[in-house]
Amino acid sequence: MNTGAKAVMIDETAAARSLYAAGRYEEALAALAGPGGDLAGYYTLRGDIQFHLKRFEEASGSYFTAVTLEAVPENEYAQYRLAVCLHQLGRWTSAAEAFLKVLEIDPYRDDVRLGLGACLLHMKRPEEALAHFERCGAERVSQRAVFGKAVALQLLRRHEEAEGHYRRILASDPRHEASLANLIALYAETGDFEKLRRYATRLLEVAPDSVTALQGLAAASLGNHEYEAASRYCSRIVERAPNCVEAWHNLRFTSDRVMSTLRSSVRALDAGARRE
Repeated sequence: MNTGAKAVMIDETAAARSLYAAGRYEEALAALAGPGGDLAGYYTLRGDIQFHLKRFEEASGSYFTAVTLEAVPENEYAQYRLAVCLHQLGRWTSAAEAFLKVLEIDPYRDDVRLGLGACLLHMKRPEEALAHFERCGAERVSQRAVFGKAVALQLLRRHEEAEGHYRRILASDPRHEASLANLIALYAETGDFEKLRRYATRLLEVAPDSVTALQGLAAASLGNHEYEAASRYCSRIVERAPNCVEAWHNLRFTSDRVMSTLRSSVRALDAGARRE
């Protein structure tokens, strides 16, 4: 490549960087031509632009190219961004491997441990996930680490410990929907219908269209044999989630029980009237 062509590419890359810094991502991507002398830098920049455009598949390809061109530890940034892209794409095993490579470079990065822990949860490896969440120490990631620990403990069926962590989060953030939703699942599993109703009601106050909250209220009503209330909640669930087979089944069941109770009441009234 002659000197003039290299200069043009350098100018185009500089223009792309300026557009990227200004938040003009589509224009920045269009401004990028071919790579110049700094191949790893070029592919990292392209990955950054694609990342901000939420084109994670393309961004992962760019970051992967960057990390193959640059030796450790210089590729830590691109390696981390590659891991985040793979996480966004739901490629849990590949994302976990990428996060581990970052930890090999810097074992003190809590943000990496959070990402790795989340992948391990999806991979049904809660004990390993818990170990990573417990090693997070930075205050800025504390709530996310506590939530991760709670989820891992819940998967390990250590319900009391999980409950304590969720309540700790809710003490500082009463509207934390994920904690409320997970407590609903926890109490549904343990059969604590009083707490199930309480937290389902709280979630419904925070998120009035929450199907999870309605499912919790329906389950609590069913557990307490309150079939009329359960039928109402199931009706609201199928309005919001018409493909929910369980809700349709419970709606039919509770409707039958309500109708059976009504028929029994009518027969009792008729019998009483005849005796009079």
